[in-house]
Amino acid sequence: MRKFIDKYIGYFICLILSVFNFSSKQKKPKSILLIQFWGIGETILALPAIKALREKNKKSRIDILVTDRVKEIFYNNKNINNVKILKLNPFSIKLFILKNWKKYDLVIDMEEYLNISSIIAFFTGKQRIGYSHGIRSRLYTKQVKYNDKQHTAETFLDLIRALKINYKLKNLGKLNYSKKDKNIIHKFLKYKKISKKDFVVGIAPGAAESAKSRMWPLENYVELCNNILKNKNKKIIFIGNKNENELIKKIQSKIKGKNRTINTSGLFDLNPLFCLIERCNLFISNDAGAMHIAAAQGVKTIGLFGPNLPLRFGPYGKKNVVIYKGHDCKFSPCINVHQGKVPDCYYSKNSKDYQKCMKNIKVEYVLKAIK
Repeated sequence: MRKFIDKYIGYFICLILSVFNFSSKQKKPKSILLIQFWGIGETILALPAIKALREKNKKSRIDILVTDRVKEIFYNNKNINNVKILKLNPFSIKLFILKNWKKYDLVIDMEEYLNISSIIAFFTGKQRIGYSHGIRSRLYTKQVKYNDKQHTAETFLDLIRALKINYKLKNLGKLNYSKKDKNIIHKFLKYKKISKKDFVVGIAPGAAESAKSRMWPLENYVELCNNILKNKNKKIIFIGNKNENELIKKIQSKIKGKNRTINTSGLFDLNPLFCLIERCNLFISNDAGAMHIAAAQGVKTIGLFGPNLPLRFGPYGKKNVVIYKGHDCKFSPCINVHQGKVPDCYYSKNSKDYQKCMKNIKVEYVLKAIK
């Protein structure tokens, strides 16, 4: 319903407001607002752009508007002055706009397709930067072409480069956690009898509700885990949210060395999870937020792709590997986030071709990548 309202009512509002889109005189901004609502993975990929912005605007106040689900990503982030949490309902949005009416010299809308983010930018920013596609682009004072032929971290940086800021992307930057978070994970691993001698493989077999077709088949994970656990010094930590608990339990129930696996689904908030994933020696994941956490923490990561392109959303970093077999599916990539297209799968769930692109990834390919 929320996406429906944004698409149709938001379109109508953008159309009306575009008539009144006037630009004020450009000057070096003293106050900047960034807007980044959706997705743990995408928010992590936006961090280099935020760092680049801070390096050229050391004295400016830089705030970021986010939803509750991604706020922990900015814990102790020195590039941000204030993290503002927004509930995406009409009352909260209206209240935020009234409190921040033309408050910011510059608003950078990092959302790729939502209309509501451009509407908020219109009312709160004197200057506004956003992507050039869709009706929403009419509300910006500067539009940037969305390049879907490069990594999304680079595409976020393009918004900053529009301010004549040159920045070479090297890494995502580590995600922060507290000493308390570190102690929680230390005690947990000690309780689970994981020592420094153990080679820990992190596995995230789930995916966001919006596109479950990104998940590699359960039986493939079972076979993979059985192969990994043939080595006696290897242990597996399963990562997932509370909704993925049953999925992980099913995988564990079919593994021969179940006693050397740990299910952490739903146990930790994001910040302790950053610390836990950092402990892994290797991380294997579908195209999901946990994969980007591992990449950001410098863990060697293997990403499994099908509905989405690794060119855009692969785990960023030289050490990392992507396995993509979507070439054999006529619909891949069917996920195009910048167009608001996140379908489950264009093949019927009853069809043998359902999740064809993910089923094409054989266990042997992942084992080869591990070696």
